[in-house]
Amino acid sequence: MADQNHHAWWRSAAIYQVYMRSFADGNGDGVGDLAGLRSRLPYLAGLGVDAIWIVPWYPSPLADGGYDVADFRAIDPIFGTLAEAEKLIEEAHASGIRVICDIVPNHCSDQHAWFQRALAAQPGSPERDLFWFRKGRGESGELPPTDLQSIFGGPAWTRVADGEWYLHLFAPEQPDFNWDHPAVREEFEDIVRFWLDRGIDGIRIDSAAVLIKDPLVSDDYEDNEGIHEIYQAWRRISDTYSPPRALIGEVWLPDHEAFARYLQEGELHTAFNFAFLGAPWEAERLRYEIDMTLAVHAPVAAPATWVLSNHDVTREVTRFGREATNFAFAEKRFHVPSDPQLGTRRARAAALLIMSLPGAVYLYQGEELGLEEVEDLDDELREDPMFHRSGGIDPGRDGCRVPLPWSGSAPPFGFSPADATRDPWLPQPAHWAGRTVAAQEGVPGSFLELYREALRIRRAESSLGDGPMRWLEAGPQVLAFARDDSFANVTNLGSSAVPLPPHREVLLTSVPLNEDGTLPSDASAWIRLT
Repeated sequence: MADQNHHAWWRSAAIYQVYMRSFADGNGDGVGDLAGLRSRLPYLAGLGVDAIWIVPWYPSPLADGGYDVADFRAIDPIFGTLAEAEKLIEEAHASGIRVICDIVPNHCSDQHAWFQRALAAQPGSPERDLFWFRKGRGESGELPPTDLQSIFGGPAWTRVADGEWYLHLFAPEQPDFNWDHPAVREEFEDIVRFWLDRGIDGIRIDSAAVLIKDPLVSDDYEDNEGIHEIYQAWRRISDTYSPPRALIGEVWLPDHEAFARYLQEGELHTAFNFAFLGAPWEAERLRYEIDMTLAVHAPVAAPATWVLSNHDVTREVTRFGREATNFAFAEKRFHVPSDPQLGTRRARAAALLIMSLPGAVYLYQGEELGLEEVEDLDDELREDPMFHRSGGIDPGRDGCRVPLPWSGSAPPFGFSPADATRDPWLPQPAHWAGRTVAAQEGVPGSFLELYREALRIRRAESSLGDGPMRWLEAGPQVLAFARDDSFANVTNLGSSAVPLPPHREVLLTSVPLNEDGTLPSDASAWIRLT
């Protein structure tokens, strides 16, 4: 559309990820819901975010935190109703906040009507063609069709009562759709329209690169031929809305050129920057990932995105306090020591770093409070299939999904109302009394006020968000760059203090400067250049 760039809010937005179950409980059942989220819209508006991304809110048996969807056109009753969701969108828009919803196209719940009909049907039936049902190997088909392993661990095939096997790249409760079937494509195009018709401003696409596959021919299920046709069709749909709606991909691909193809003209608008998320707290590596990110996005004129955490990874306060500060699923283990003071210091510096880079920034709920990973959950409370399918070796992702602390000196810390009938679905640490929103609000230097001020400046500075940057001369352990002739960020990852470039004003620092005006180690400063 002619006015596409004028309305391209996603190019510079600060987007706040809402993990609904753990954000705010409005009805006292211990689970976050739409009523709780609606009641906290003033908080989000005051924080200064431009949009919220809500993880799946659909009916689900919760075998994988809601990413096992039983009905893509409804709201799970534990969260509320479709009418409440529409009200949320309306109220968020009135508060100046856009809304992004999560669509999960690779798979559904084993309770989804399509899969239930497939189970009831015969082998070779049209109902089973919508999924990946196949005969097994061995004399009586007792072996799975292939040795493909699930992303969550264990075989990627499960056998049903009549002897056939079905494919699931994730948990057995998440059967994969067969995207070679036109009915699957038509269904999801209709689902996209359904939510855009309700005023949704953007769609985050889960596991976007794994839809097209032939598991009997190849174990390679990522980025296969034909995947781009799907998103080109979705883009044609989104562009019919005014203003245009954003398509945002969860694309985990090590090949930078392959990643960029998802962002070419007529396809996705943006995709998550997992290469940066996975980088360790090292100046050389971070600078490489920043340069590579911008170089990959430039030829397709797409905006970069920057993120430190989400509902799948170890919270940055914990991660940055470890000896190995990078993230990978395979490296999640129990009893890895972390220095919370060091992690907190680095997380504050990293926040100013990502909020000053070119493009959009994603914040995960609780990040602005400096929450750490909750690593001492009782095993019987853990729900993540990554924990269970690894035999308890991988602690899973529940530790970054613990309900938020809002106020008060003891759990549930205002997450649930005073007359709540149940405890929060995951327990909150008692020491979070000092991390609540109420405890940090208005306190100079608190994590929350650092984020509020950074987001305020980011919105006020015309050079921040989408646009150019240039590196400034600095030591090998320093990341210093200017966004225009006046604004600069300096992040010191070294062990010694460093002088700031010539400047006429210090706008914001992650920790106080030294008395001599130098920037301490593991710290960031935003300055007005001379």
